[in-house]
Amino acid sequence: MSPPVLDLVLVGGGLANGLLAWRLVMTRPDISFVILEAGSVLGGNHTWSFHGTDVTRAQLEWLWVLCSKSWPSHDVAFSGEPRRIGGGYHSIKSEDFHWKLMEQLKDRVRLRATVKEVTATRVTLTSGEVVEAKAVIDGRGFSTAPAWPCGYQKFLGLDLELESPHTLEVPLLMDGRVEQFGAFRFVYMLPWDERRVLVEDTSYSDDATLDLPAMRERITKYLADKNLRVAKVYREEFAALPIPLSGEAPVLDRPVIGVAAGLFHATTGYSLPMAADVADAIPKLPDLSAAPITAWLQAHTRRHWAQHRFFRLLNRMLFRGARPNERVKIFDSFYGHEEETIARFYAGTLTLGDKLAVLSRGAGTVPAGRALRAALLGG
Repeated sequence: MSPPVLDLVLVGGGLANGLLAWRLVMTRPDISFVILEAGSVLGGNHTWSFHGTDVTRAQLEWLWVLCSKSWPSHDVAFSGEPRRIGGGYHSIKSEDFHWKLMEQLKDRVRLRATVKEVTATRVTLTSGEVVEAKAVIDGRGFSTAPAWPCGYQKFLGLDLELESPHTLEVPLLMDGRVEQFGAFRFVYMLPWDERRVLVEDTSYSDDATLDLPAMRERITKYLADKNLRVAKVYREEFAALPIPLSGEAPVLDRPVIGVAAGLFHATTGYSLPMAADVADAIPKLPDLSAAPITAWLQAHTRRHWAQHRFFRLLNRMLFRGARPNERVKIFDSFYGHEEETIARFYAGTLTLGDKLAVLSRGAGTVPAGRALRAALLGG
């Protein structure tokens, strides 16, 4: 006798499907589903962060349980004195993500399940096994390079322990006082405790090439300049995230969620708030079969892409308008805005007044002719 057809199969156990599975268990215990993850853990090797104002209060309540650490504010540092910006900032380590989800999902997770082929209602594993469902939701991320023109946010993060306390009270989201190497470069630091910290060397670059040895050296030098020495490196994570300059929303012919569906902040690359929106919405759909889920996701993706049109304009200003070593001036200028404007920027909810203020304040950071040409490239 063949096994009963499941309601849902979630392909990939990363952030998007992990949050969706969490919400399904909490709000729709009647739905049968399984996560198929090719790796040995859920979540891979990542750290996901978000501002408290990026999500709704209701979402923050259920996300809070998954968070590894939360802080009441964060700092940024550019040409002037460091600035402390109020509002909660939260981070999830993938190791915590894994065990918290496994505790709830139990046998709804199949690890080391390598997928060969995916359709809207069927998954074929490399073993030859076929798993069928009313809908298969693909959350594996980009399988190929995006079709739209883009720059890249590249980073290497070292999760490490220091020989002495770092003295950070809250995260340092951007330290732009570092040397610029033909890109906007900054250092990002998350303090887990008084000696353990995640330090990332990040740049907004024209290409996706990662020079990991050079980035490791930059982190070591950055810490040495602060009289900090590394006692132990626990892990490292790195990526080159595509930052869209123009283009259209992805066209979906089956249920796809996460970054491959274009559901991320066009300028910052943050994806957790968008994943939380989808995780909240899908369990509430009246029909959880493939066609209606795909239709809802397509409409949702188009709305999101339209909402981020202004951010793609800002990206063109950054990558096509500003000279590489002067891109830091754009962010230095931006952090002169009021906290409310900065919060709406990260949440992707800028008002018309905010947009005019951002363009006005940043006008002197990009040569006028280059800015005009960048704007006319299309969004």
